[in-house]
Amino acid sequence: MPDVALAVCVVVRYRKAVTYGVHALLAALDTAGVEHELRLGTTPEETAGHIVATGADRVLVLWSFYSPDAEAMAAELATVRELSGGRGLHIAGGVHATAEPQQVIDAGWDLAGIGEGESTIISLVKALQQDEPLTTVPGLAVKDADGVALRTRPAPQLPLDAFPSFAGRSGPIEITRGCRYTCRFCQTPFMFGGQFRHRSVASVRAHVREMVGRGLRDVRFITPTSLSYGSPGPDPDLGKVEELLAGVKEELPPHGRVFFGSFPSEVRPEHVTPEAMRLLKRYVANDNLIIGAQSGSDRVLAASGRGHDTSPVRDAVRIAVEHGFRPNVDFIFGMPGESEEDQEQSLKLAGDLADLGARIHTHTFMPLPGTPWRDAEPAFIPLATMSELDRLAQRGDAYGHWRKQAEHAARLAETAKAYPRRARRRRTTG
Repeated sequence: MPDVALAVCVVVRYRKAVTYGVHALLAALDTAGVEHELRLGTTPEETAGHIVATGADRVLVLWSFYSPDAEAMAAELATVRELSGGRGLHIAGGVHATAEPQQVIDAGWDLAGIGEGESTIISLVKALQQDEPLTTVPGLAVKDADGVALRTRPAPQLPLDAFPSFAGRSGPIEITRGCRYTCRFCQTPFMFGGQFRHRSVASVRAHVREMVGRGLRDVRFITPTSLSYGSPGPDPDLGKVEELLAGVKEELPPHGRVFFGSFPSEVRPEHVTPEAMRLLKRYVANDNLIIGAQSGSDRVLAASGRGHDTSPVRDAVRIAVEHGFRPNVDFIFGMPGESEEDQEQSLKLAGDLADLGARIHTHTFMPLPGTPWRDAEPAFIPLATMSELDRLAQRGDAYGHWRKQAEHAARLAETAKAYPRRARRRRTTG
């Protein structure tokens, strides 16, 4: 251990797509009072420039990305390493690194962050300052001499109030982490656990006060299911939801606005009731709701573990429209085992919902790492289905990047074949 702590510079490959998670990590470092220099690189060239320019003893380079972006980020990493002369310790974090640490290590990163990153980033920067072995840091995959990704001990899952959602930066406030609805295509329960952890109203209000102090007036939230706030189980606790929304409104100036149940969050269809919609109308500024339907086939919904059939989807759209909201309804095409008949049922439901006043947000199934369907074969999407989706889009009743997601799906399926699931993963003794 050095007599004097080594200076550490944290360089972030800062991308708009992943600012929420990065802000949480940087807030954790600030809250813990860990000394570090911070530089944000908005391009590979700028990132490499920061690595070269810093006079710090150690350089830690943070990368965070979703599974569909993994290949592009690996190419960027190679560029940054070349331009920076190989300087810096590069760590990949987020759900893809958590699910596929060996693939991340093989793609060129020095480390993979496993699970929630707040405790890990604090321990990692401290270890670099004190020149301690990285195997002592929880929540990492470290490359051994043979190139095998060895896991350190797990990082703790702490209450959401333990760290702020952000500090000194703008963004939506994370109010719930984890999800009890274990949909087979979704990475959230894998990454954050199968139970809800909610941020307290007091903590949310403190975030809003900070935002108002910086002149901001719009508040948005990150949560896998908005109307589950404050509830441990499947049924909404509208009293808790109102406590949250009323508390936020009290912190905002008269012209402040609350957005709830809209991007970057959504609402489960069975939670859309007249009572819930009347509550939202009293507090929120958004005129739209994002509702997850995912399929028009009851058989596919049951296979995917959604926990509802198509009946509440129709009811949700009707109720939302009656209360002045325009629903944006998510559909996923090409889920494993989906037949042509299933797709026809989805197209029929999508058309019916559009006639009621909804917009359809179309997706293509992607076999995402960490999910139960990581190794599942996507169903074929025939030309007739594609043409109908195009027709809905041309009418203005549908939108989405389902064609691009189809390309991602093919690459992810190849990665899954190249990295078959391991029954057991080796762990370091640190």
